Amino acid sequence: MAVRLPHPDPGVPPTTGPLRYIWWLARSQPWRIGRASVVGTLWMVGLALRPYLVARAIDDGLRAGNRAALVEWAAAIVVAGMILAYLGIMRHRTMTFIREDATARSAGVLLRHVTRLGATLPRRMAVGEVATVTASDITNTSHMLTVTGPGVGSVAAFGVVAVLLWTVSPVLAVFVLVGVPLVGVLTAPLLRRLERAESAYRHEQGRLTTRASDIVAGLRVLAGVGGRALFVERYAVLSRGLLRKGYRVGAVSSWVEALTYTVPGCFLAAVVWLAARMAATGTITVGQMVAVYGYVAVLIVPVWFMLEMGRQTIRARVAARRIVRVLRIEPENAGGGTATAPARGDLVDPASGLVVPAGAVMGVAADDPAAAVVLADRLGRFGDTDVTWGSVPLRDLAIDEVRAGILVADHESYLFAGTLREILAGRGGSGDDAVRAALHTASADDVVDSLPHGLATSVGPRARTLSGGQRQRVRLARALLAEPEVLILIDPTSAVDAHTEARIADRLRRARRGRTTVLVTTSPLLLGRADTVAFLRDGRVAGSGTHAELLDRDTGYRALVARDVDLDEALAWPSTRARASLSRAFPVRAGHHEVGSRHDRFSRR
Repeated sequence: MAVRLPHPDPGVPPTTGPLRYIWWLARSQPWRIGRASVVGTLWMVGLALRPYLVARAIDDGLRAGNRAALVEWAAAIVVAGMILAYLGIMRHRTMTFIREDATARSAGVLLRHVTRLGATLPRRMAVGEVATVTASDITNTSHMLTVTGPGVGSVAAFGVVAVLLWTVSPVLAVFVLVGVPLVGVLTAPLLRRLERAESAYRHEQGRLTTRASDIVAGLRVLAGVGGRALFVERYAVLSRGLLRKGYRVGAVSSWVEALTYTVPGCFLAAVVWLAARMAATGTITVGQMVAVYGYVAVLIVPVWFMLEMGRQTIRARVAARRIVRVLRIEPENAGGGTATAPARGDLVDPASGLVVPAGAVMGVAADDPAAAVVLADRLGRFGDTDVTWGSVPLRDLAIDEVRAGILVADHESYLFAGTLREILAGRGGSGDDAVRAALHTASADDVVDSLPHGLATSVGPRARTLSGGQRQRVRLARALLAEPEVLILIDPTSAVDAHTEARIADRLRRARRGRTTVLVTTSPLLLGRADTVAFLRDGRVAGSGTHAELLDRDTGYRALVARDVDLDEALAWPSTRARASLSRAFPVRAGHHEVGSRHDRFSRR
């Protein structure tokens, strides 16, 4: 079933500033904004006209003893109330549509841009910051558009009330015209303080969200190494800091909220007192005094909206500034030239000296896991690179061609929510036969068999209901279904047992026959099935050949991958960097409950 997006093309917003972005959201729905302004103005002005009707009913009906006039004006008041009720409903309905449209448009713009950024985003912005932007900043920005309805209406109502008061008493009109702007002057310093406090609070909220996501993602590992208490303590420290900043925001907001109600109330009391004095001296009639009271009571509504708009504007500026910050990030690997991707060709990385023959299965064993990941990023053009593919520099290819031809599959890549069939088939919509073939190659048939509805079983975000080994095999099957010309697998079997790993190694070689496959791993089982193996020391190719040849002639390679070597002997390898890497690698391998020790697995063979 096709999914209908609210905005298939949300447009291109300006990124020069937060107010420009908010203005773009308003211009994106001009007819709706215009309708909101008209309805909001009619509603506000209608509120101001009712006191006039009441005054006429008192003066022309009650005081004059004219029952017919009283009935007419009373009927006019009832009709006005019904019209105002309808206008109020339409105002709220229209403003809801405007806010939801702006929220959906901002979400579409951010989703499109984040997808375009790809691997650049995690390097430029923390996960928590992105989550805060998408979770709350989008909503706070869209609420600013309330100004287009009640905001315009508030200004219009203020003008109408001033004119009506002028017909009663110029003194009262001048008092109102001076008093209302004074309310804004009194709240302006608090609004500036609110903006500073809100900005600091949002920043700390992003940091705390990042820390929480890190803890959740690595909870099992933290529990295994005894680091859970340490990270919980650090989270508590950040949480207390966020709480203090939240108190600051709350304190300023409470003062603004208090002024929003107190200042108009005091202003109303002053105007009523002045009108009562004028009525007592006969300057105005009783009906006019009642009308003045009604005008000023009605004036509280637009004044409240104006103050509320000031607060919403501050929150929206802070939120829109953070949205614009994300939109200003440019992908490090965007664009490219017009060269055509080769149908087949060697992959050459001058930085490391690695040459991956076309159509071969090549193993890459690195003394430093970080260097291996950096190499994979270069081969997949996730950043600046001098890699060539079939003698064509990757930077000269359009990024879409690179992504279609070269796939870097990390064993911890994200698994989205959905049925298992949707997770595996992706946008291409591979048939069940292809899906089951990929699962068989990844030795994941048992994963489908263990689920209550097979491929139709719904799996939550990150597939947390599956074990680590099951998730890894599902990721491998998903990568195989993409069928890229060059497939780069980073530790694809680190979380499975030796027998499963052996099956995957054999099946993977058969499934990828004729296409290029790079296995970034230190697993002897995978390296033993590769056509050739490159050994990276300090980021450069220090030796190449078959797995058996490297084991025989390179002691460094043997210390890294041959787990039948005693650990003390392995750590005697001269390279300081390699010793550090190895000392880190062995405890991690031994800590996998599902994996077991690489040393044990190699010894059993």
